[in-house]
Amino acid sequence: MAISVDPPEVSRALSQKAGYTFSILSDPNAEVIRRYDLLHVGGGPDGHDVARPAEFLVDSSRMVRWVNFTEDVRVRARADEMLATARGLR
Repeated sequence: MAISVDPPEVSRALSQKAGYTFSILSDPNAEVIRRYDLLHVGGGPDGHDVARPAEFLVDSSRMVRWVNFTEDVRVRARADEMLATARGLR
């Protein structure tokens, strides 16, 4: 799942274009984003507030086992890094 400040139609278009198979929660007022302390104030285009880039690995018991935070929307965790962490949880 992803969370975005974008309106639902923007998130839906992005998801379809990129071929995502996961849900995107549209949170234009950043209510959920703030609740999880993921607001990047002024981090978006034209200084708009956006969701801070973050990835979480959650196990089947819903425990967060790994977290990756960045301050740059262009920097994300590498898939091989996440997969190695997931394999190490077995």
